[in-house]
Amino acid sequence: MSSPGYEHIYGRQAVREVLRADRRRAHRLLLAQGIQVKGEVEEILSLAERQAIPVQLVPRRELDRIHPGHQGVALEATPYPYVDLDAILRRPAQRGEVPLLLLLDCLQDPQNFGSLLRTAEATGVHGVIIPRRHAVGVTPTVVNTSSGAVEYLLVARVVNLARTMTRLREVGIWLAGLENLPQAQPYTQADLTVPLGLVVGSEGKGLRRLVRERCDLLLRLPMRGRINSLNAAVAGSVVLYEVLRQREG
Repeated sequence: MSSPGYEHIYGRQAVREVLRADRRRAHRLLLAQGIQVKGEVEEILSLAERQAIPVQLVPRRELDRIHPGHQGVALEATPYPYVDLDAILRRPAQRGEVPLLLLLDCLQDPQNFGSLLRTAEATGVHGVIIPRRHAVGVTPTVVNTSSGAVEYLLVARVVNLARTMTRLREVGIWLAGLENLPQAQPYTQADLTVPLGLVVGSEGKGLRRLVRERCDLLLRLPMRGRINSLNAAVAGSVVLYEVLRQREG
């Protein structure tokens, strides 16, 4: 069990990136007894020493109780530090870049969420916006699946996603919803160099009606197989890389 007010981040890469990003307060680092101190483990220990984080050697079965994919390493740390919407809106100007936001409409699968966050960080997304309710948050599983990439992203939780979209439109951000509908245009034919918020729906249900209605345009991916949809992480990742391709020309 983690100490009150803390959660367990597990897996070598996830723990390393939490320590590198240094956005959370860490309580202690847990290492499996007999673990070899080399490579990532050596770097993790160095980061922990630099930040004066206590290190404790524990039986592997204790780490197994946290998660079977611990790789001999776990970190007790404070929960993920969400930001407000204004912090996300400031970031593009701070970097001198055209805004690129990712909005997720009630995504509930932590594996999908983590995978999409990893792509978001790799493609230069300035911030991720998720609903406060009926959606997965940044859990230790999400951190692990993203390989720690979420620690470098700004994530905001909002009460009403549709209302937030209205505000984004008011500040000049175009909203493109990813939806496999006949009226949607192929994603490669859209101009994605404008200030953009890519809106991705939940697994199976897609975008909710109010969210879809607030999109300025709808995008679809061509499908030639018998299965007529991709999961949210794959579809969102494809379009994010198209944004990057268009912007880098």
